[in-house]
Amino acid sequence: MDSDIKHPGIKSVGWALVQASRLHRSRTGDKLSQLGLFAGQEQVLQALADAGPMTMGDLASILRVRPPTASKTVSRLSALKLVERHTEPGDARVVRVKLTKEGKRKAAAIDALWNEVESELLAGFDNKDRKRLRKLLRKAAKNLAGLTGADQTGFEVEAEDDVDELGTEEQELAATA
Repeated sequence: MDSDIKHPGIKSVGWALVQASRLHRSRTGDKLSQLGLFAGQEQVLQALADAGPMTMGDLASILRVRPPTASKTVSRLSALKLVERHTEPGDARVVRVKLTKEGKRKAAAIDALWNEVESELLAGFDNKDRKRLRKLLRKAAKNLAGLTGADQTGFEVEAEDDVDELGTEEQELAATA
């Protein structure tokens, strides 16, 4: 391919975001395969490690997927003996999911993997750049979530101590988010 040829979307923020996201997902997927997992499964394990046992509906909500999608992933993780499903005593319609001991070990490995890929992604970024990028991406996601009717939780401005460390422009951005 001729190195002088450029993609028509090269100056588009959306195009850059798609490329970075695609490469991040590919790198993460390669690392996950070393753990015997597929992309998407790590999110279930991370959510359960963070919040503890939860209903399938709560899990789907946290992951921003439809319940059948969450259920399919949980079934696969259950077959790998990483999660267990139990019906709620008194109401068999409510199913709770929790990590097994092996699931907890995988979740810890995923955290290490995630930190490694994030370090690779943000190599050369100082802390100010990292915080600013995170805030800008949250704001962009919140903008689209509002337009699509998606759940807007999770896109909040970070804790006040993060805002205090930012410059004036970042403080103004945080105030408008």
